[in-house]
Amino acid sequence: MHKSLLLLPIVFGLSIPALAQEEAENDTPAEAISNQIFGPRVPTDFAFGAFQRGYFLTALELALPRAEQGDAAAQTLIAEIYAKGLGIAQNEQRAAGWYQLASNNGDMLATFELASYYQDGIGVPKNRTRAAELFKKAADAGYIPAKYNMALLHVEGIYASPSLSTAAELMKEAADAELAEAQYDYGTMLIEGAGVAPNPEEAVRYIGMAAEQGLVPAQIDYATLLYLGQGVERDVEAAAGWYERAAEAGNAVAQNRYAKLLAVGEGVTLDLEEAAMWRALARRQGLSDPELDRLLVSIPKADLDRAEERALFWPSAPPAAQPSAPAPASAPDPTGQALPAPTDAGEEPAGEAAPAADEPDATQDP
Repeated sequence: MHKSLLLLPIVFGLSIPALAQEEAENDTPAEAISNQIFGPRVPTDFAFGAFQRGYFLTALELALPRAEQGDAAAQTLIAEIYAKGLGIAQNEQRAAGWYQLASNNGDMLATFELASYYQDGIGVPKNRTRAAELFKKAADAGYIPAKYNMALLHVEGIYASPSLSTAAELMKEAADAELAEAQYDYGTMLIEGAGVAPNPEEAVRYIGMAAEQGLVPAQIDYATLLYLGQGVERDVEAAAGWYERAAEAGNAVAQNRYAKLLAVGEGVTLDLEEAAMWRALARRQGLSDPELDRLLVSIPKADLDRAEERALFWPSAPPAAQPSAPAPASAPDPTGQALPAPTDAGEEPAGEAAPAADEPDATQDP
């Protein structure tokens, strides 16, 4: 190992004497030369490491001394522990206090979380004006989630200037940074022409990216765009697949629409029992559809009963019927020979013979 370490400077085109000479001539510390070769050394954050591994009390103990010295990252870490009640009792007021300290020291994650607290009245009195100020502070510093929230505030036009064009600009920045919610909302703005020129093709692209990230509302809208062929070539099979994904995530609208496709065999193999199961799941969430009911009016009762049972246990499968216990097998003959059936003539098991009629009974006196 020592030999390989000694060879490292040669690999980078410098010998050990050359390094020493350079350091002597330029009066450069060895650490600076090491940084030139290997890059700056990042100090290990033991508190964050303990936090990631689930040792929350250890993380808190390690972060406190740094936080008391004004370390913004350590203050935010402590705020997260109190906010989520990780290893200790949840305390939203104390979390808000630590978020405030970290925000004052320039941590934009803390600024964003504190803004969310003021917006919803968590740990602090509800104050949407103060929330908007903090969101803007974080957004101006380049924090992407804050830009998304500021876009929403500009759309709302109460706690920020009403401006759809500004909202669209901020929304696009957040969308291009791959924030799924922003991709979905910006795609919707492109469809509606809100603050930006309508562009159905770009709209489909952004909504599709959000769907790929697992955002269920985006999956439903993307499926609908594919089904209608709006801004994209019509693809009913792909639409059915996206409806199915959203249905599997538990969305009632997707369950109802996927059931319709199953009931008519459009984009997917016709399966009335499967359709009835998804209908039952949508109904469980309060979504009824008379049109779907008409499509399933011809389903056999046995299939309907199975569908209802599957919906009852969804997403697990219903328990299988217990098989009946097999009849106990007769004990094997230790001699290895099968005993004859008693009904076989002349093959009854030998026993004590009854006395003949003309022979005296041995039990009677002579």
